Amino acid sequence: MSIIWFLIVGGVIGWLAGMILGKDIPGGVIGNIVAGVIGAWIGGKLLGQWGWHVSDFYVFPALIGALILVFIVSLVMKSMRKA
Repeated sequence: MSIIWFLIVGGVIGWLAGMILGKDIPGGVIGNIVAGVIGAWIGGKLLGQWGWHVSDFYVFPALIGALILVFIVSLVMKSMRKA
């Protein structure tokens, strides 16, 4: 059951990051989940573990990490469209 929560929370965090930045995450729902999970990893490494804890995610560091990831992915996608 925890893997289902892991995927749901990862998807919500990825979706929130995309909404906050106003950028689309390639891949739809799968992209949101990947952005949330990788963002949680980035946030955990850079910012540590603090704030609310939901299914192996610390919400604030995960959201900040996902924001960083979505911003970088949007820059890469923008540069690929120009080339």
